[in-house]
Amino acid sequence: MPKTNDLNALIDRSSPPISPAATSLDQVDRAIAVLTSRKQAWVQTPFADRIVYLRDCVNGVITAAEPWAIAANIAKGINPQSSLVGEDWLTGPVATLLMLQGLIKTLEAGGQLKPPAIASRPNGQLVAQVFPDNWMDRLMWLGFKGEVWIQPDQPATQGKIYRQYQNPQQGVVSLVLGAGNVSAIAALDSLHKLFAENQVVLLKMNPVNAYVGEFLEKALQPLIQAGFLAIVYGDAELGRYLCQHPQIETIHITGSHHTHDAIVWGSTLEEQQHRKAAHNPALTKPITSELGCVTPILIVPGNWSAGDIAFQARQVASMVAHNASFNCVAAKVVITASGWQQRDEFLHQLHQALAAIPSRKAYYPGAHDRYQAFLDHYPQAIALGISTEDSIPWTVIPNVPPHADEYALQTEAFCGVLAEVTLEATDAKEFLATAIPFVNESVWGNLSCVLLVDPKTQWRYQTELDQAIAQLHYGAIGINAWTGMMFMLAGATWGAFPGNPLDDIRSGQGMVHNAYLFDHPQKTVLHAPFRIFPTPTWFADHKNLRQVAIRYVNLVASPSLSNFFSVILAALQG
Repeated sequence: MPKTNDLNALIDRSSPPISPAATSLDQVDRAIAVLTSRKQAWVQTPFADRIVYLRDCVNGVITAAEPWAIAANIAKGINPQSSLVGEDWLTGPVATLLMLQGLIKTLEAGGQLKPPAIASRPNGQLVAQVFPDNWMDRLMWLGFKGEVWIQPDQPATQGKIYRQYQNPQQGVVSLVLGAGNVSAIAALDSLHKLFAENQVVLLKMNPVNAYVGEFLEKALQPLIQAGFLAIVYGDAELGRYLCQHPQIETIHITGSHHTHDAIVWGSTLEEQQHRKAAHNPALTKPITSELGCVTPILIVPGNWSAGDIAFQARQVASMVAHNASFNCVAAKVVITASGWQQRDEFLHQLHQALAAIPSRKAYYPGAHDRYQAFLDHYPQAIALGISTEDSIPWTVIPNVPPHADEYALQTEAFCGVLAEVTLEATDAKEFLATAIPFVNESVWGNLSCVLLVDPKTQWRYQTELDQAIAQLHYGAIGINAWTGMMFMLAGATWGAFPGNPLDDIRSGQGMVHNAYLFDHPQKTVLHAPFRIFPTPTWFADHKNLRQVAIRYVNLVASPSLSNFFSVILAALQG
């Protein structure tokens, strides 16, 4: 178990972590040969053995957690003694542990873990409650409810590969192209391929965070040693080689839609356009993807108290600042109603909340160029801090026109930029009627969307709000909570709203995570209280996040009353 007093022994690692050397093509070919030889053994691996692998990986994550999180902190320029250290504990080891434990529960139930509840909407669409699903989460997340919506006219069946267990499918070798921002993504995508899709995995680490591979190799060593998972390192050239490798049968990518199109449609824009017009992709292998989003935050007009305004301003600011805004679900456009009397005060408080957050190291490549492109398009942009060689100030862009061709609505900044859009509306009914088609049709991407709505407005406009949620074409929808939390929930699904064609991929195709193994998920909706207590773990000004995160590792690894109260005590000091 990680111990907080052991951290001091690692604080001296102040230099950036060293990325491993690129894997040679000979080594890559040998790794693929091993996976190919073991792919059929994997689909024939019984439940009991799979559970043993997962439990052994839990122990591996616990062992690797501390140096893993600290390496990420150092790479991102975070003082290892600050509260902000907890961010990388949560988005690395904790997220991985939650998925491992979720899969263990599902496999112990034969691949068809019964959710707490399944309800039918008036149109017959099924909705399964997946969170909270245990006593700890019910107490820890009071007032939260997470739902997986099933695709219309589809059953809420689960675990297709396990229902076919007596007649296993043909083994498959999958390539996972890991993301370069949040360190758990590569692990979670690989676990999904293995345990939800029955495919052995070659994981190529992204060069931006290839240093994490060292810790994933330790955490997932049981699967690596058995020949079901291999990790390799290299640049885009290696990625191209792997995508075209004859023994790679499927591909999953988390990253940019530009990278996706280069893989599928060709390396130049001219080739991509020609191939799309001819419906002739360069890659014909099955590919799934999660490719980001211009995440809109809809501020539903209501009568907010001064405390409400201050809290929600902090929440939206934190949605921008988390991980230096290098998140595919970072807040990118805040949408308000012109007739909301508290609009100006909310935006003022939002600016103050952003200005109060210290700038972060802009560690992700190309951030300064992307930031400058936004400044070039919007001279009215307001920097709420000072730009340095290593950082970018949190920046708001007031009065962005609500036009479908607007640069800020069609371009994912992937840096700390927040556009502000106003729609003509006076109350919640008018706002929802205007805002839902606007974000569906005029804002790029369909991965993530957040609505902030006070309890009285929820009660008064219950029908309109329910219809709005149903009409939103997003894979992750947060009601009073940032969708980044849904990334952490094993039972939630993660991916774009279904239906994106390959030649207009937007936020991607396919779903991952989904520890309940629903066969036909459409989206996940997370409901939360309007004022969350104690301070949510995604808030940038959390005062005790390091302690919360480290103790949460212990709780997820070993659920007990003492570990539970240890987390609660730390959370109350946030």
